[in-house]
Amino acid sequence: MAKVIFDTERCKSCELCIDFCPRNVLGLSKQLNRQGFYPAYLKDPERCTGCGICARMCPDVVIEVWRDDDEKSEG
Repeated sequence: MAKVIFDTERCKSCELCIDFCPRNVLGLSKQLNRQGFYPAYLKDPERCTGCGICARMCPDVVIEVWRDDDEKSEG
């Protein structure tokens, strides 16, 4: 299982990470961040493969992806 970390206070809810996730494991939170956006989060961590596509697509670089071997793939 991969570990995906979001800087929720910097997320602007553009949903690019959600749109490009090949496994559909991301969603938008129901709670607003301080900027007034609903930040992205990992809704189904068991299905995440740690591919890093979400981090590569994020225009604000708010996502870090760590794989099982603790090697950072994107951020």
